[in-house]
Amino acid sequence: MSESVNGCTAPRTAVTEPEVEALVRGICFKTGPPRTVGVEVEWLVHELRTPQLPMTPERLEAAYAALRTVPLRSALTVEPGGQLELSSPPAASLMECVDTVSTDLDAVRAELREHDLGLLGIGHDPWHAPRRFLREPRYEAMETCLDRTGPAGRAMMCTSASVQVCLDAGYEEPGPLGHVRRWWLAHQLGAVLLAAFANSPLAGHQPTGWRSTRQLRWVEIGADRAGAPVLDADPRGAWARHVLDAPVMCVRQDGGPWHVPDGVTFRDWTRSGAPRPPTWDDLDYHMTTLFPPVRPRGHLELRMIDAQPGENGWIVPLAVTTALFDDPEAAETAYRAVKPLTERTGARPAPHNPLWLDAARQGLADRELHEVAVECFATALRALPRLGASTEVTDAVAAYMDRYVIRGRCPADDLLDSPRGEDRRAHGKDLRT
Repeated sequence: MSESVNGCTAPRTAVTEPEVEALVRGICFKTGPPRTVGVEVEWLVHELRTPQLPMTPERLEAAYAALRTVPLRSALTVEPGGQLELSSPPAASLMECVDTVSTDLDAVRAELREHDLGLLGIGHDPWHAPRRFLREPRYEAMETCLDRTGPAGRAMMCTSASVQVCLDAGYEEPGPLGHVRRWWLAHQLGAVLLAAFANSPLAGHQPTGWRSTRQLRWVEIGADRAGAPVLDADPRGAWARHVLDAPVMCVRQDGGPWHVPDGVTFRDWTRSGAPRPPTWDDLDYHMTTLFPPVRPRGHLELRMIDAQPGENGWIVPLAVTTALFDDPEAAETAYRAVKPLTERTGARPAPHNPLWLDAARQGLADRELHEVAVECFATALRALPRLGASTEVTDAVAAYMDRYVIRGRCPADDLLDSPRGEDRRAHGKDLRT
């Protein structure tokens, strides 16, 4: 009997500490030429005409049951609070990814309209308190675990939404597209992307004092669960140690609630073997319970971008990020642009260091982040035609740059400017028009 760990087949036996380190090192960065791109887009689901009203679980379940019959190329999943997520298949180009997800979103929106429901692109629910829709052992255990650090865990599970960009790890060899450089760049450029696309300044109808309240929630959850490893010249080793030293969220079992240990790391579990020895499958599951801002899953998953306003707002962060990572000239320019930002990171990894905290709190009102964002967006615009981007995509990036980046603003500022800004977002109006 065997099981799969991130695509690798392993025996269904207890796993030792050295085996964990060796396996994680082997699967976290699958190197080679950057060829594929993907995106995961999350949305809050709301009443089409009165979005501030809470919805019953019965209404959501009926809509999602209908959506499961709609043919899609992307994977459709439901988050604990009823948020909807579409995860694209790996695409051979930026435009293939854009076209696939756009087509799927059109189909999803059409079906939801039949149920008088719509999609809201915002990083944190501006109206409703966290309320869990899914009643599954994973989320029961997650809630129990995260409650130990305060209410942020429930907010993350039930009231947040993001745009997650997925890119190949890069070449084994050094250079602008090498995996060590791309890993480092993701954590430095990530603060710029966070600031430029911050879109969650409200909770409970009130400003929180943060442009990205969604990012604040990740910070509040804590570094063990939602932090990055220390950056060094060996990202494989750093991630393997992070996985071993991260606390175990739960020990799954067939009957009854799952066991939720307190403060037991995976390394501890391999050494003690209690309440039962961990298996390869437990390791695979453990890695899905870690939520760093950049998660290596063979490819790189960039998780710091808030969900965006408008039906097609998600395309802009996807296009900008892909251009800055996958075009060699743009990657080199972005590397030089963000390098001075390292002076602000201090000793703490993202997202708990001063640079990331300033990005989440101030957005592009931060002068240095503003200057770097202007250079990076201009660089992305020059690179997009080389990646085969359509005129519509480059025009959308240019419009975003003019409306927000040049002016030192982000979508959160629109919401803060107008008491009814959230209403316009909820009805799907694109703030670029």
